[in-house]
Amino acid sequence: MFSELISQYLGLILGATGIFLAVALSGSGSAKGVGMAGEAAAGVIIDEPDKFGKSLVLQLLPGTQGLYGFVIGLFILFRLTPDMAVNSGFMYLASGATIGLAGMISAIAQGKVAVAGINILAKNEEQQVKGIIFAVMVELYAILAFAISFFILFRA
Repeated sequence: MFSELISQYLGLILGATGIFLAVALSGSGSAKGVGMAGEAAAGVIIDEPDKFGKSLVLQLLPGTQGLYGFVIGLFILFRLTPDMAVNSGFMYLASGATIGLAGMISAIAQGKVAVAGINILAKNEEQQVKGIIFAVMVELYAILAFAISFFILFRA
């Protein structure tokens, strides 16, 4: 009985797992990255509150991966049906896993680079743009994963 239910709804189960991976992994990576950068930014604005806006830019960058995962998760959610084919479920799982894993890793890496950029801001404000550029370079890989996840999603 239970195995019949699993086989009947396997496509849906795989798709739902794709949503979980997209949102949970990329969101947790973004939370970690934004948190690390926020800690560094808080240390800077204790002595120099006027640097809040500039440090906020660097803190927000690792949060974009969570948004990419959320968008892919929503797209998958809107395409799920109880009777969907297993191959579609696998494609949704692949789509969610791609942005989830790449988003998690790149958000944490971007958080570390953002911390370094905030250190640049603290010591030499005129060079802050270089710190932003370093952090944006990590973003490229999240964007590539988002694009591939999107293409996988619409191949299902």
